[in-house]
Amino acid sequence: TVVSKLINQDRVQALLGEVASTNSLAAAPVAQDAKIPMITPSSTNPKVTEVGDYISRVCFIDPFQGLVMAKFAGNTLKAKTAAIIGDVNSDYSKGLTAVFEQEFTKLGGRVVAKEAYTQTDPDFKGQLTKIRNLNPEVIYIPGYYGQVGIIAKQARELGMNMPLLGGDGWDSPDLWKLGGESLKNAYISNHYSADNPAPEIQNFVKAYQAKFNVAPDSLAALAYDAAKVLADAIKRAGGTDGAKLKDAINATKEFKGVTGSITLDANRNAVKPAVVLELNPSASKFVFKETIYPEGMSAPTAANTNTMSNGNMMNANQMSNGNMMTNSNMTNSSSNMNSTMNANK
Repeated sequence: TVVSKLINQDRVQALLGEVASTNSLAAAPVAQDAKIPMITPSSTNPKVTEVGDYISRVCFIDPFQGLVMAKFAGNTLKAKTAAIIGDVNSDYSKGLTAVFEQEFTKLGGRVVAKEAYTQTDPDFKGQLTKIRNLNPEVIYIPGYYGQVGIIAKQARELGMNMPLLGGDGWDSPDLWKLGGESLKNAYISNHYSADNPAPEIQNFVKAYQAKFNVAPDSLAALAYDAAKVLADAIKRAGGTDGAKLKDAINATKEFKGVTGSITLDANRNAVKPAVVLELNPSASKFVFKETIYPEGMSAPTAANTNTMSNGNMMNANQMSNGNMMTNSNMTNSSSNMNSTMNANK
């Protein structure tokens, strides 16, 4: 495999990647057995870091998204009733469904309907009609853009104009083609927003655009944070010895990244905020709405935020004389990579 070659032939001392959970689940045992630290920027499946203590991530895990949208529905939208329509064959969808229902109920809300579909279903009007008859204030759709766009269009055709809520599985340029103007009054949880007005994020966006001539998407921001976390750990470890570097990575606390303050918990998962984005189909754009923090974490003060400039846009190749895995796709990502990531969670 590619990972085996990098470890055994190229003699890398750390791995940045993979971006998709399916690939990370394949790579992680190889890295763990070789005692080579591996940081995935964007694999959100909880099982990835369960492989072992040499595996970590800088993104939050899927269940947190369910909690975020439950809080947004209950606290921001003031919804008291919700319906859920999810993919019965998707662990991603089922996990988000369970957490959303649990947390929305804790906030005093009530889930009045739960409907299921599969990715091969050609039509969703049967499920949507059942939901319409119960008149929920919001509909949570924890699925992927390929189905979500059609569900949104059919819901609006049935006169269902309540807010539609989802997760990062919606994040694809193809969503606008499928859903069009039906995606008005819809919101998703995601890792990052280039529209976030925070100075440290806007400085990063400007620096990235100057270097790559394109706005950074969430995958680019996560890749940047993964590289910065690794560089910081190398500095604290005093080098790239596998065991020392692994311990330094796992001890990461309150690292100020462009996707939020990153602290790794006992399972080496990032404890960090998520952003809620509002969909603007007229501009084919996700617009920053608000940031929601995990329990016990609050918004950083201006004095504690990092600033970034054109001068410190870092290439992962520069961190240790090129002696680690680099993936140019992670820092120069495209919408196609986001589609791949979402499809393989």
